[in-house]
Amino acid sequence: MKEIKAVVRPSRLDRVSDALRRLPGFPGMNIGKVEGCSRFPSGQNPRNPKEALTDFSSKIRIEMVCPDELVDPVLRLIADHAFTGQAGDGLVWVTEVLHRVRVVEKEADLAAFASAPGTPSPGH
Repeated sequence: MKEIKAVVRPSRLDRVSDALRRLPGFPGMNIGKVEGCSRFPSGQNPRNPKEALTDFSSKIRIEMVCPDELVDPVLRLIADHAFTGQAGDGLVWVTEVLHRVRVVEKEADLAAFASAPGTPSPGH
């Protein structure tokens, strides 16, 4: 399993989420509002602290945990539908997920989770 996080322009959220929902096996997602800034162009730095602090713009962070076989299609869909061709289009990254417990299915998943070597027992 992998965790996919993406930071995209708010204006692209509808396009991205519509495309993801059409993907067979779509695992669901969480979204949140964030603020961020891009790196300054090569050789340029903010002229003063106010300029550095006002460089942040509103973005949307999309998060999901999905099976390995969906990682490439999800990355492709996000990149295709978040793209505007302008600086600040966003970023997508993937991390390994060692364990996942769906709360609604806690009995089945917690048994597997608790049997993993080096894993504390549930409730600790």
